[in-house]
Amino acid sequence: MTAEPVSSEVAGRGRRRPPPVPVEVVSTAWLTPRLVSIRVRGHDLSRFADAPATSHIKVFLPADGQDAPVLPAIAPDGTREWPEGVARPVMRTYTPRGLDGDVLEIQFVVHGDGPASAWAAGARPGSRIAIGGPGGRVPLDFAGERWWIAGDESAIPAIGTLLERIPPSSEGVVHVEIAAPADRVELTAPSGVEVRWHVREGREWGAPLEAAAAGAAVDPAAQYWVACEATAVRRIRAALLAAGVARERLVTRGYWRAGEPDHSDHDYGED
Repeated sequence: MTAEPVSSEVAGRGRRRPPPVPVEVVSTAWLTPRLVSIRVRGHDLSRFADAPATSHIKVFLPADGQDAPVLPAIAPDGTREWPEGVARPVMRTYTPRGLDGDVLEIQFVVHGDGPASAWAAGARPGSRIAIGGPGGRVPLDFAGERWWIAGDESAIPAIGTLLERIPPSSEGVVHVEIAAPADRVELTAPSGVEVRWHVREGREWGAPLEAAAAGAAVDPAAQYWVACEATAVRRIRAALLAAGVARERLVTRGYWRAGEPDHSDHDYGED
């Protein structure tokens, strides 16, 4: 049999990424009218067992007309080799919510008519995608017991992983921005950490979180983590720094940008 011609590319700045693995949906559950939990199983997902808090994965979605995404071969030097003449998958970035045995949970915010939203809304047991990763680490001290955390709907899964990782004796506050009261989910936090929900009610993305940051009393012992729309996260970062939060205690992430279909997963909001 003759091998198909391939095109090659390096998998990201010389890093050796593990190859994406095919997975199949085993169950779906709507947590809110806009947030769906999708559990998948694949050949070997053990590398996700120790994924750091707020880590990210790449989700490979089937192109139009495909039942499963076409995946590249990974050469020994880390080069991705894509078959030519076949549509490549749509790729999006998500936070893995957790591994239970051999089943990985991914939570999708369903909004608009984007390919990931459309796939998640229609996913059923047996639907096939692929996932790569995990990647990303948070440069914060998880032994610390003072926290100020903020994010919009896109950050809810990551916030969940943070709250599971910080010490049970932690104190602080979590601000979560949502579109409507029905978007609230159950977040399990240490008893000393208060979760506050902020409904946008027609305001621009990030406005409730900006207001929360403007009204925050700076705690020099606290660690700050913020993830939301990319333009808003820059305003929030600037406000917190101006209020006296130390740079080494502040982590910001632009998880998405309004009007941009596939925002970078390396947006630290620092420019």
